[in-house]
Amino acid sequence: MAEAIAFNIAAELIIKLSSPALSQVGLWWNLKHDLDDLKSIVSTIKAVLLDAEEKSVTDNLIKVWLEELKDVLYDADDLLDDFSAEALRKDLLGGNKLTKEVRLFFSSSNQFAYGLKMARKIKAIKARLASIEREANTFCFIPRDRSAETSFMTKKRQETHSFEREDEIIGRDDDKAALLKLVLEFQSEENVYIIPIVGFGGLGKTALVLLVYNDEMAKSHFELTMLKKLLMGGAKGSRIIVTTRSLKVAKITNKCQSHVLKLKGLSDDDAWSLFKKIAFEQRYVDSTNSTFVEEGKQISKRCGGVPLVIKTIASTLSLKETENEWHSFKEYELAKISQIEGDILHTLKLSYDHLPSHLKQCFTYCRLYPKDYEINVQMLIQFWIAQGFVKQSNPKQSLEEVGFGFFKELAEKCFFQEVKGRNFLQEMTCKMHDLMHDLAESVGGTESSIVDSNLSVGEIGEKCRHISINDVSLIPLFKGKKLRTLLQFSNKSRQNKRDGILDFIISNYRCLRVLKLDDFGFSTIPLSIHKLKHLRYLDLSDNEDLKILPKSICKIQNLQVLKLDWCDGLEKLPNKIEKLVNLTHLACRGCNGLTHMPRGIGKLSSLKTLSMFVVDENGSHGSADLSELSGLKNLSGELTIRNLGFVQNAKEKFKAANLKEKQHLRLLVLVWNGDYDDDKSLEDLQPHPNLKELRIVGWGGDAKFPSWLSLLTNLVAIRIWWGNFKHLPSAAQLPCLKHLCIYGCTELEYMDDNSPKGSQGNREPFFPSLKVLFLLHCPNMKSWWRTIEAIGDDSNEDGTTVTGTSTMAFPCLSYLEIENCPLTSMPLYPSLDLKLKLVNTSSRPLKQTMKMNMNAKTPSSSTSSLPLSKLKSFHVEKIEGLDTHTLDGCLQHLINLQDLSLINFPNLTSLPDEMRCLTNLQRLNIYRVPQVEERCEKDIGADWYKIAHIPSGWSFH
Repeated sequence: MAEAIAFNIAAELIIKLSSPALSQVGLWWNLKHDLDDLKSIVSTIKAVLLDAEEKSVTDNLIKVWLEELKDVLYDADDLLDDFSAEALRKDLLGGNKLTKEVRLFFSSSNQFAYGLKMARKIKAIKARLASIEREANTFCFIPRDRSAETSFMTKKRQETHSFEREDEIIGRDDDKAALLKLVLEFQSEENVYIIPIVGFGGLGKTALVLLVYNDEMAKSHFELTMLKKLLMGGAKGSRIIVTTRSLKVAKITNKCQSHVLKLKGLSDDDAWSLFKKIAFEQRYVDSTNSTFVEEGKQISKRCGGVPLVIKTIASTLSLKETENEWHSFKEYELAKISQIEGDILHTLKLSYDHLPSHLKQCFTYCRLYPKDYEINVQMLIQFWIAQGFVKQSNPKQSLEEVGFGFFKELAEKCFFQEVKGRNFLQEMTCKMHDLMHDLAESVGGTESSIVDSNLSVGEIGEKCRHISINDVSLIPLFKGKKLRTLLQFSNKSRQNKRDGILDFIISNYRCLRVLKLDDFGFSTIPLSIHKLKHLRYLDLSDNEDLKILPKSICKIQNLQVLKLDWCDGLEKLPNKIEKLVNLTHLACRGCNGLTHMPRGIGKLSSLKTLSMFVVDENGSHGSADLSELSGLKNLSGELTIRNLGFVQNAKEKFKAANLKEKQHLRLLVLVWNGDYDDDKSLEDLQPHPNLKELRIVGWGGDAKFPSWLSLLTNLVAIRIWWGNFKHLPSAAQLPCLKHLCIYGCTELEYMDDNSPKGSQGNREPFFPSLKVLFLLHCPNMKSWWRTIEAIGDDSNEDGTTVTGTSTMAFPCLSYLEIENCPLTSMPLYPSLDLKLKLVNTSSRPLKQTMKMNMNAKTPSSSTSSLPLSKLKSFHVEKIEGLDTHTLDGCLQHLINLQDLSLINFPNLTSLPDEMRCLTNLQRLNIYRVPQVEERCEKDIGADWYKIAHIPSGWSFH
């Protein structure tokens, strides 16, 4: 790993030493000659690093030489970064050249002394590098370039699926069937039965468990969401699946060896199927070429049937275009390794060795995460950027986009797994396989370390650059001064906190680029924080006692990411924030104590994340107004604007915020407080059509929804809390809407401005994408539509006879809650499968839904399944007209129901007979149904036989 890091740092140093800014620094302090010499030496050394890398595999002296080189290159990089920071500080002073010089000379930092100190440091580093250069001559290295790697980096990859799906796992059909049999069919006397899966690392034990976990048969049989401690009190028939590499552990968890699933490697045919799928999918090689096929089959056989090895080797070869490259890999690299359990790590390292150096750096950095840690991908990419691993070659591509490209390459080569989410701008997570974590630790050497005890602190060398820690009290025990990364991954820091720990960090680790101290428990930040001049990433989230940030933090002009999420006590951001010219992410989600935004925040033109903008209530803080949002055109992710009711000259300021130009925003939250007048209109807060989610909180102005909603054709979620609206736009205007939540809109009379057409009318599916719907506390909402027309045949007494062809219905709705809304007419919901919760509302839509003719072709279904037959959870409370008879009719088809709650039915005299049909029911909750409680007394109650089949999850209150 040392050679990869050394090459990258050397390349970066040459770029910095060639920059105009550093040339200016050299002129200021008469160091130009020394800097030119330094550039020449680094260039000479860089030219032989590829040869040194190859020879270091067998020559320990060269390994030592590379470690020494890496250390001095790091020191040189820190020094040049110091120069750059000083140059930037001087540039930001403003005024003409003479004014700047005078200010600097009389500033608190003596520039003459600074120049002498830097001169001494530069000469010392030049001398160290010159010595290393002389030593290199004794090894007779041959200069080489890195054209092959450049070709790899610039090669255009064909777009395929981003990440592997669990249901595409090859060669485990028999193992899946055997595990499903143990999970579903085996009868045990124990309530909770443990099934071990044993096999060495990389065989796919966890992947097999996920395959069974996501199987439809298992989903309908279990609720597979509990850790063991909670599950030990579970109902009879519960199962725990344990994966382990140790047969001894398997025997401890299950004494019956016939019920231990011993996972073996894939067969040769399955191994080849998996190898072929991955190696040929990029289509750089011809899958019909017999030479490639024969070489591939031989290589796949040598992978020992281990899926992780097969996938990583195949991914590596997918980018090699010639037959000779495949043959060479098989004969000269893979042949060195005999595939047995203990050598899997060495086989995986072959794929690592074929990575370009920039990906080697990125992968190795991940060893700082604890094993099995769920990694936030956006945060990881920000770490890489802060460390300088990510470079911008195309000005049209942001550093985040380049970094995400790096992540995708590593994920596609199986260095990451369990990738969730598809867009790095949103929440995206992944994990590392234990063996990949072991590989990262192995190749990382002494460069980085996880600190988890006093012993491990003692083992860390003073030249270590990156550490993560789970106990902050251990930090002062580490004596190294060259740290670039300090991550805290524990949420138990407060009980172990020592006073002055942050002062210690600032005093001792001046080279830090990344500092993550979320949930640390401190209430103040030292004024000396500005001494961390190299800092790019600072995470102070979840420190609820933190009230203010010192203004000195604005002197850290290299800072790119400042995270303050959920610092509830934070009252203000520092003045002069505009001096943080490199700031790209200012995360302040949940900082509800903020009273205003500092003036000048609009000058941060590089800002991509600004979680919250707070309007000053009375304008007494000399704060920023909404017009400062105008220039922040690159904002992405989410933006919450609070206190909109207090905006003065609202029409002008709303338009000046220029929300409709912010094309990268995904979520916009508009929070109203203060006055409502004609000058304040939602019309003037029009967002860009790309917006995905919209939330409006506390709107008390006019009752009309803004016309621009129909322009948001990509909108997938709307949430309205305490709005003054009387209706919302029609379903036709929201074709992509998946989530709709309406809460506390007391004036709301109807949802859709258009009434449904009759049975002869042709109409598109109603809300074709809607999956989740909440209608809560809207007491005036009696109908979904403005005008009520007959829906189907309402001639019978209770008005619930309907036919599928004449009824509007939600085709995709999966989750529905209606509470304190007296709805008597709405679209029906026969395909609901997750949850139905009805509280203090009309029973008519429910009765209509249950009577739908699902055999007919309807907008909601093309199958013959019964209405609500897939529903898992049903909660009914205080529903007028819902008696034992009508409840019986509702329950009879809910064959997949697992959770049932009946609350506040004083007139319910008994449980329906159809309770016996609910064979999958796991939980029954009955509350305020006095006549039923006595009838359900165990063994002797008149209704006991109706619920006796429920395992144990029933309760009466």
